[in-house]
Amino acid sequence: MGSLKLITIKRIPIRVHITFPLILIWAAVQFGIVQRNGWWGALFGIVVTLLLFLCVVLHELAHSLFALQFGGRVNEIVLLPLGGVAQMERIPDRPYQELLMALAGPVTSGIIGIALAFLTLFLFPLRIWTDFLRALSSGGDLSWSYLLPYLAITNLFLAGFNLLPAFPMDGGRVLRAVLATVMPYSRATALAVRVGQGLAWMLGLLGLFTRDVLLILVALFVYTGATQEGRLVQMKTALAGLRVRQAYSHSPRVVHPEEPLGHAVDLMLEGFQSDFPVCDEGRLVGVLTRTGVLQGLKEYGPQVPIRDVMQRRFLIASPEDDLFDVQQRMSEVGAEVVPVVDAGTFLGLLTRQDLEEAYRLVTVYPSLLPRRQ
Repeated sequence: MGSLKLITIKRIPIRVHITFPLILIWAAVQFGIVQRNGWWGALFGIVVTLLLFLCVVLHELAHSLFALQFGGRVNEIVLLPLGGVAQMERIPDRPYQELLMALAGPVTSGIIGIALAFLTLFLFPLRIWTDFLRALSSGGDLSWSYLLPYLAITNLFLAGFNLLPAFPMDGGRVLRAVLATVMPYSRATALAVRVGQGLAWMLGLLGLFTRDVLLILVALFVYTGATQEGRLVQMKTALAGLRVRQAYSHSPRVVHPEEPLGHAVDLMLEGFQSDFPVCDEGRLVGVLTRTGVLQGLKEYGPQVPIRDVMQRRFLIASPEDDLFDVQQRMSEVGAEVVPVVDAGTFLGLLTRQDLEEAYRLVTVYPSLLPRRQ
């Protein structure tokens, strides 16, 4: 959602987020207007930014290929204005595997930076470096010969910046992998999250004092990423070993596709159920979510048939599926509810509320639900 597919490499879709043009606009303004280089500077900024994000793709591909090698699963790579993100359904379990996967990206960026630096020395005289740095700092005229030095320095900076010990940067995973060799994974994550949040506060305060908006945005990005990683691992630890059959709602009330939407509203008002399986002659044909009900009422009114507003394509789960895996699948596609089906027979629904209740229960009473052996 909110992104366009560019290409697929090794079955990994590479997408660009709809907000990505913002960084191109910023680059054009920065090099063209702020540094007073005019249209040529704006064009230079756009070209160098596009080439830099090509290097970012290689950085994220390095992560992804190592993850695949160790049994991880990569859903896609998304290019955002502040960088690229490899969205992984499953990361390697062993600390040394996560360490190698995390280091693969910065090492790739470092190699690219060093290679471009040597190429610059091979193609141009040594003084190009001093000319480039002087032009960059003073806002002087930019030459296209500065393209390689700029990419070289930026890739080396990218390698170093990503090694900062804070999620969601690679250094956060490196720190966790090292800590996980001497302590439980959940505790290692908690410590790495605290370090990342502390670093985010430092970057944010520095951005406030220097009035650097970009630094403040980076601080927010780091803090949010660290918090989300901590929450994810907490849930993974809490739900580890639990199965869908221990959490889903049994025998929910069912609606028929030809019934009016108002009937589902009546059922919602009569009880606590807000998501409904849609069945025709005992066969599951759709899912009606709370969001679908509200949108249907707004657009069509209560007399519209349920078949016109139900979801016809949906995830399904088996009673023996791993609960955390199903939760991850739901998050990836934004699903509010998943029907539970066994050998073609509809059994019930697993909702986000069911997952939250299971999480709270096992957090407060770890021994309440038996784990899978």
